[in-house]
Amino acid sequence: MVDLNTLRLHDLYQRLAASGQARRLFELARDEDLGKAGDVTSQACVGKVEPGSAKVVARSGGHIAGLAAIPELLAAMAPRSELDVQVRDGEHVPAGTAVAVLNGPVHEILGVERTLLNVLGRLSGVATRTAEFVEAMGRGRARLYDTRKTTPGMRVLEKYAVRCGGGFLHRVGLFDAVLIKDNHVTGVRPERLGDVVSDAALRARMLHGSELKFVEVEVSSIEQLRAVLGVARTRGEERRIDIVLLDNMGVGQIRQAVDLRNRTALGVELEASGGVTVKSIAAIAATGVERISTGAITHGATWLDVALDRIPVAAGVASP
Repeated sequence: MVDLNTLRLHDLYQRLAASGQARRLFELARDEDLGKAGDVTSQACVGKVEPGSAKVVARSGGHIAGLAAIPELLAAMAPRSELDVQVRDGEHVPAGTAVAVLNGPVHEILGVERTLLNVLGRLSGVATRTAEFVEAMGRGRARLYDTRKTTPGMRVLEKYAVRCGGGFLHRVGLFDAVLIKDNHVTGVRPERLGDVVSDAALRARMLHGSELKFVEVEVSSIEQLRAVLGVARTRGEERRIDIVLLDNMGVGQIRQAVDLRNRTALGVELEASGGVTVKSIAAIAATGVERISTGAITHGATWLDVALDRIPVAAGVASP
């Protein structure tokens, strides 16, 4: 399986878009906004063949994300229009920057305007929030990862936006990696946890083999961690545990976890998760964990203010 975190942004978007999820989302957006009648206001105000151009402007500063998705959106809603990008996804821009120019029939530009701005505003907001966490984390070996706390239907787009902001992708869904959480092992005593997750890892690899990115186990106590580390690398490759997620542990507990891992199972990565904030992430990263994951970079992101301004034809802009 390809490691999505090693791909350049352009290649990453192509890989994520291959699922067809973004295309289906844009078709749904078209249907909910244009309906069967189309843009009745623009039909009354402009001709179908009237050409035009409009600037897409970032009203506030931030990291841009989503430009790679706009051609698919235009194919669904404005097939005779084209986007001329002025900046790249992942680039930080100051307020007032024209990030792209949209050229095409005026009625198409007006019909796709709100959906285009929704996509860019949402994804750029995720990228900007991610970049804030990455900057606060500081330089070190820890990486910031996303979660599955994403907007239904927008996951591949929001995960792309996380990469644009400097974060890394966790599992895309329930289908590409194993993450054994508390509800999977309800009632299992800590001393039995190692055996249970070791057996589960074996079954998962027998069923899905190389399709799996990793096998990860969530723990909420040092006792549980000790049980998992005890079997993580001692029962063969098919039963190995790749990552242990430290759920809602304080910085002191995380340090204990890192020390225990370093003494007993160096090959296992540790991931801190739960309650991670911009203020706390630097201290968490300093404990020595390899991974920090938080849903705040997606569910807590504020949209970037993006607007579309038509360019008057009288200004001398060439018609497409």
